[in-house]
Amino acid sequence: MNARSVCGKWEGKSGRRRRRGVESGSANRRSITALTPTPRPTRSKFFWIALLYFSEGFPLGVFYEIFPVYFRQQGVDLRSIGVLSLLGLAWTLKFLWAPAIDHYRHHRLWMACADIAMGAVMLAFAASAGFGPWVWALIGLFTVFSATNDIAIDGYSIEILDRGELGLANGIRIGFYRVGMLASGLVLILSDWITWPGAFASGAAILGFAACACLAAPREPKRERIEQNSLASELRGLAGRPRALALVLGFALGALWLAERAAGWSNTLPAFWWIALGIAAAALLLSVAAAPARAPRAADPVLRGPMFGALFSLLGRQGIVAVLGFVLIFKLGDASMGFMVKPFWVDAGFSATEIGLVSVNIGLGLSIAGGLTGGWYTDRAGLFRALWVLGLWQALSNIGYALAASVIPYGAAAAVTLEPWHRAVMYGASAAESFTGGLGTAAFLAFLMAIVDKRRSAAEYALLSSVFALSRSVAGWAGGFGAEAMGYGPYFLVTFFLSFPALLLLPWVRRMIDEAQAAAGHASEVEAKRESV
Repeated sequence: MNARSVCGKWEGKSGRRRRRGVESGSANRRSITALTPTPRPTRSKFFWIALLYFSEGFPLGVFYEIFPVYFRQQGVDLRSIGVLSLLGLAWTLKFLWAPAIDHYRHHRLWMACADIAMGAVMLAFAASAGFGPWVWALIGLFTVFSATNDIAIDGYSIEILDRGELGLANGIRIGFYRVGMLASGLVLILSDWITWPGAFASGAAILGFAACACLAAPREPKRERIEQNSLASELRGLAGRPRALALVLGFALGALWLAERAAGWSNTLPAFWWIALGIAAAALLLSVAAAPARAPRAADPVLRGPMFGALFSLLGRQGIVAVLGFVLIFKLGDASMGFMVKPFWVDAGFSATEIGLVSVNIGLGLSIAGGLTGGWYTDRAGLFRALWVLGLWQALSNIGYALAASVIPYGAAAAVTLEPWHRAVMYGASAAESFTGGLGTAAFLAFLMAIVDKRRSAAEYALLSSVFALSRSVAGWAGGFGAEAMGYGPYFLVTFFLSFPALLLLPWVRRMIDEAQAAAGHASEVEAKRESV
């Protein structure tokens, strides 16, 4: 037998062995794969973020979409329906009771109880009819429960999410929040098929499902609790600290201004603001008289109080004034233009069908796509880079509407038939504004979640979001004056430049992001050491 035949036999045997090894390895891998359970969607944090923010968006849709239609069909006058909107101040003033949720925690229980309570309100509407004093009480309770639900969901989300997940999580949050609002529209449609009692019962069923989902969500991780004094000790300490009291009084007067701006109390009581300012000044003078001669210590009860501790902790950070300015004006250009977009469509001669289809429905889909894209980019590029890159894209979209207003006739000139290219320009401007608005919002919300202290997540986030909401309210109020005085084209161009002052504050924002990251890393190390012990 020659060497070649021997080698051929050896190679044949070894080849068969290799093939048998490969086949057996493949079989083993297939068996292992078959035995490995497929990950369930409920194990994903993003699944719960989607579900929870759906349940957060739904009550807002009920308040703004269902209640006005229902009461108008019941013959309620427009003035009474308009006054009902005052009860929506609960969402703006929710920072007032947010510290209670941080103090007691158990976010899932807060969510579930709020959903059940809102469902009970809807069942009460299903069983009743008419418009009386009980309606004001029920809707007032509904908005307070909804705002409480928002506080608990935001605090829970901040606690369970890691820093690298905030971008995509907020993209998903934007999408499912708006899906929740759309779901309220389905309930409205049902009212034509199964009458209003059936529609309200359906809404209550959705809220009942949301309550069950909240209880089924994973438990929030254990966190180190902040040592807090009693509320009585905090208030006593506040009475003897004039600067701290002045800060609290400033916030109280700001909240009162928001309420008075909607309620118009000064119209019936001309001395309203003199009385409010007089009470605040008297309280401050008494505090000055009772203030101790020595400066407050680091262990001051005011700094560790359950009600205002989060406020003083947030305002005590280095560079916080610049950061609050950034929060206030980052979306200023977007918000200033947003309230004037729909009137521009109307004045340009577009039909309600076109506005609803392009600006509302397609715009909603593009804003969701923008939120998901912006969230993905934020996690990949980092918070700081995402803020300035997506902030620039958000600003550039305002140029689209400025261009549209410069070439599309509106007002008296809108009687001219719109050309196809007019529609193309308007549709393009709407698409760009919706998509880039979602981009910037995802990065911005991720930033707000990243800089709060997880031990006080609900209260600090409620404070920051209230500052943001204030800018939107003021921008919408001022936008009407600006558009009327300058015309749509010049005004939209001005809103483009309003987007840039926030970018000048980015150095302080970067420092805050770095400090928050370092604090989060230190807290994780402390928690890991405690668990190992």
